[in-house]
Amino acid sequence: MGNLKDLASMIPGVGKQIKDLDIDDDAFKGIEAIIRSMTPGERSNPEILNGSRRARIAKGSGTNVQEVNKLLKQFDETRKMMRMMTSGGGKKAMRNMRRR
Repeated sequence: MGNLKDLASMIPGVGKQIKDLDIDDDAFKGIEAIIRSMTPGERSNPEILNGSRRARIAKGSGTNVQEVNKLLKQFDETRKMMRMMTSGGGKKAMRNMRRR
């Protein structure tokens, strides 16, 4: 499929922004390991992930619980942003992103 930089450059509006950015192809291996350590039910419904499940996922992926929690938080925030974008609040969401 190619490296991540080539893939991201195909997204409209992103190509120019990442031309000078160096993206390590191994950057997502930890994330992939965490996701692969989840059951299909956990992947489709991350709200069911309690402390013991998070510990199992961390152990199975060779990471720690904090990294699992960080990934889940990023996923939740991305999900919220995508809902705002698709529900017509895209301009407002973009303004809020610039303020951060």
